[in-house]
Amino acid sequence: MSRRKLIAANWKMNKTVAEATAFVPALRAAVARLAGIDLAIFPSFFCVRALADALAGTSVAVGAQDLHWEPNGAFTGEVSGAMLTDAGATMVIVGHSERRHVMGESDEIVARKLAAALRARLAPILCVGELLSERDAGNEKAVVERQLASAFQGVAEEMAARVVVAYEPVWAIGTGRTAQPDDAEAMHGAVRSWLSAHVGAEAVSMRILYGGSVNAGNAAGLIARENVDGFLVGGASLDPASFVAIAEAASG
Repeated sequence: MSRRKLIAANWKMNKTVAEATAFVPALRAAVARLAGIDLAIFPSFFCVRALADALAGTSVAVGAQDLHWEPNGAFTGEVSGAMLTDAGATMVIVGHSERRHVMGESDEIVARKLAAALRARLAPILCVGELLSERDAGNEKAVVERQLASAFQGVAEEMAARVVVAYEPVWAIGTGRTAQPDDAEAMHGAVRSWLSAHVGAEAVSMRILYGGSVNAGNAAGLIARENVDGFLVGGASLDPASFVAIAEAASG
């Protein structure tokens, strides 16, 4: 089945509102000439409204990098799904490796956040991936399947179909190391098989992104694999020319 490619920029803790909106002309130009792919930008919370307004009328989605699992309450410093949609977000990232391994989020917390995103009618990008020690031990598939099983537990098939999965080998994030195309395809195929067995027939249409030191030089080789449906791009997405070059490689 042909799945529309998605190229998503995770800006992490980078860019002020002025810096974020300065990115918009490049995005508009890319949309005008790149057919058949979707683009999404995930800025800091502070930039969501400004980018959503600046990109209104385009096909570029604006999302957030995280959310809390409760709709409101005494959670100082947190942001709810309703707040994100009110600010103009239509997507949200949950379970990014930095949230899991730097901020200490458990599989259970990630599952609660995925459920919250779906309740808020946000399209979630669910991140899964293994540490280098887990890969070296031959446990990479088991780790990813555990993360998937926790996240999708209790999620109805029709809701699960709205989820985009992003495989991000933790050892390749920000290190300059990238999973080889065959390695990425092997894990993406395993994710697809798990989704088919546990989500159902909708799994064939669900997009699986690769994230981990993606750049314009390696994007074409990765996107050529059957089950690589796009990218979740970190550092290389901060520069407009770099991000557009990755999108161009994916559209080719």
